[in-house]
Amino acid sequence: QVQLVESGGGLVQAGGSLRLSCAASGRTFSSYTIGWFRQAPGKEREFVSAVTWSGRNTYYADSVKGRFTISRDNAKNTVYLQINNLKPEDAAVYYCAAQFGSTWSDNSRRYDYWGQGTQVTVSS
Repeated sequence: QVQLVESGGGLVQAGGSLRLSCAASGRTFSSYTIGWFRQAPGKEREFVSAVTWSGRNTYYADSVKGRFTISRDNAKNTVYLQINNLKPEDAAVYYCAAQFGSTWSDNSRRYDYWGQGTQVTVSS
């Protein structure tokens, strides 16, 4: 089992940057693909990015390509999401999630474990 805790959210001006962290507990963290999702008020949860267990393969939603960077440090049991050039439409609660194995998915139902989320607010 994996427990996930997100941090790093906050209030940022449009054009600014944030780095979100997803800290995991569990000795098998490196066996999981980690994904980031976000959910804005009144909207469905949407895929943002994912990184496979090795860290070598990363995936992004088209809306964040070029602005978001996902990375992981298995020694620290942590996955990061660097967000640059924030836009008002990036405002949401950001969740990290774990999917066992080396494949990835943009379908939230494929993920087995979820964190509690961290709020990102963007002022224009």
